[in-house]
Amino acid sequence: MEQDNTYRLVIVTGMSGGGKTQACRHLEDLGFFCVDNLPPVFIPKFAELCAHSAGHIARVVLVVDTRSREFFDTFLHVLEDMDKAGQKYELLFMDATDEAIIRRYKETRRRHPLAPSARLSDGIRQERAQLARVREKATYIIDTSALRKADLKKKILALFGHAEGVAMGINVLSFGFRHGVPMDADMVLDVRFLPNPFYIDALRYKNGEVPEVAEYIAKWPVTREFTEKLDGLLDFLIPQYVKEGKNQFVIAVGCTGGMHRSVYIARHIFDFLGARGWQATLEHRDLTKNAAAPASEELRS
Repeated sequence: MEQDNTYRLVIVTGMSGGGKTQACRHLEDLGFFCVDNLPPVFIPKFAELCAHSAGHIARVVLVVDTRSREFFDTFLHVLEDMDKAGQKYELLFMDATDEAIIRRYKETRRRHPLAPSARLSDGIRQERAQLARVREKATYIIDTSALRKADLKKKILALFGHAEGVAMGINVLSFGFRHGVPMDADMVLDVRFLPNPFYIDALRYKNGEVPEVAEYIAKWPVTREFTEKLDGLLDFLIPQYVKEGKNQFVIAVGCTGGMHRSVYIARHIFDFLGARGWQATLEHRDLTKNAAAPASEELRS
């Protein structure tokens, strides 16, 4: 059986404290299937199974480090055997200066795997010497000593992302403040200052997606001015978040009940983003909570 041409195996290794965990998280965000702390002896067979999985597991990351038993005795031999067998892989070596690694261990108060009861610097020195030959085989080396998390993410994206980049997913969500603010919101817009259709009997139990309700909210100068300013803000903000490597952006729009004004503005944002070419989804979280309310109940949505 031939190997899938879309298959990609990345083996992540390197110095303890060099950033392997963060790299793995960013690779997961790019759609890779990640396996942490896999003993090296299992790598060839696991890679073969994934490569022949008919595209089900096409992008794989294996994280191998000094926590694995017999790491230094088997890992290099495994890589050499894979080379001889023609098994394709990319080796990402995460590195950092001794000073940076010591600082990170001091901050987390963790013990170095090679120096559980000795000085931290001794463990780092021993690990660096034993990893020297593995480092020489690396396809890519990333020194994280002076990198911010956002900088590391950009490097991972440049090396392993799709050629066109990974589009940021934008979720637009309407809600009612009386039902609670969404916990995962990145931006919360309070639109309770807009004219309220609740006070129009014919519109009270129709939602913001209904044309008559939308027309009522849209006709006011304050609504037009607000949406114009909001469009400009979104035009500015979203490219900035994309530039920083953000994968998801949740815009929550709230009014009192989540039935009229928030629904209308959320729809406006969704349509605006679509016209700009951004990937977006739209959800009205609290819409049905008010739709069947009795006329005597004060919604003030």
